[in-house]
Amino acid sequence: QVQLVESGGGLVQTGGSLRLSCAASRSILSSSDMGWYRRAPGKQRELVAIITSGGSTNYAEVVQGRFVIYRDNAKNMVYLQMNSQKPEDTAVYYCNAARRGTFSYNVWGQGTQVSVSS
Repeated sequence: QVQLVESGGGLVQTGGSLRLSCAASRSILSSSDMGWYRRAPGKQRELVAIITSGGSTNYAEVVQGRFVIYRDNAKNMVYLQMNSQKPEDTAVYYCNAARRGTFSYNVWGQGTQVSVSS
């Protein structure tokens, strides 16, 4: 089976930093578009950042310039470095691995809680 496991969540003060990690149980990461999503209380899940299998990145406007997504294919890991955090970043963060086309898949992690105090 393929499983994604997030870690690194926690409680930080406004302006602080956290790094989230996502580990894949098998070597699928290099072939996947990897994304970080989040769901805040009372809101729908939203895309935070994505890094494609080709290395291109895209960020939600609200995190642009503050968050960085990067991957280490050799370790089957993807990371989300979160800087200058704001209370509105408080959410459960989910890792996603997806591949489009004939042999597509869409795998989600269990989520990790990030709380930013004001």
